[in-house]
Amino acid sequence: MALSLGWKAPRSRCGLLLQAVRNTGLLLFPCGQCPWRGAASFLDPEKKAFLEENTEVTSSGSLTPEIQLRLLTPRCKFWWERADLWPHSDPYWAIYWPGGQALSRYLLDNPDVVRGKSVLDLGSGCGATAIAAKMSGASRILANDIDPIAGMAITLNCELNQLNPLPILIQNILNLEQDKWDLIVLGDMFYDANLADSLHQWLKNCFWTYGTRILIGDPGRPQFSGHSIQHHLHEVVEYSLPEPTRQENNGLTTSTVWDFQP
Repeated sequence: MALSLGWKAPRSRCGLLLQAVRNTGLLLFPCGQCPWRGAASFLDPEKKAFLEENTEVTSSGSLTPEIQLRLLTPRCKFWWERADLWPHSDPYWAIYWPGGQALSRYLLDNPDVVRGKSVLDLGSGCGATAIAAKMSGASRILANDIDPIAGMAITLNCELNQLNPLPILIQNILNLEQDKWDLIVLGDMFYDANLADSLHQWLKNCFWTYGTRILIGDPGRPQFSGHSIQHHLHEVVEYSLPEPTRQENNGLTTSTVWDFQP
């Protein structure tokens, strides 16, 4: 499936995140309201079994071998199946995208960036960057994605890494009243011009209203490198991508963490 699917390309298609933007949502694990030991009860048993059967636990081929994740790999059935046989929304969460890899690596290597701070992981996907923030000592974390299946995958990935399940917001957060965060991280989200414009304005508002630090991970996609946000970015670190990640992302070779300072 991944070899022929539009969703598997580096987020150049409108696909899930534009077509499925929702005005209503679901907070799966609200902060302070869901004891971790009971979090498994929030997972639909059939969908949980489906994810466990059709993903592979892996920590290889990425910038963060410390983090185990359930992903679609060539050893999974749906890597090769026709796209229409996948029974849920396009599984963007099942790929560990290079921008997220760079952000996660940076937080693991620089725990002072998040230690004791509140962190919003916007477009969390598999949850790797939120997990890296937790491993590095963040005091409050919210993982946000619009796909409920991503929320389930994030919870399973927390369990894989011996972490209590993180709070997860399943909603288009750009439509909500902005909250105060010490740090917002987002990776691989600048893949569509309209979404990029909306993100740019929303992030500027967060910075101007609350003084939030904003870190963006991206491997240099045209929609990002050609966007006006470039005038407000400062390069933090660039990573060389492992060969498996290069092969999965049409030969992209590096991924960079940027500090957004409008």
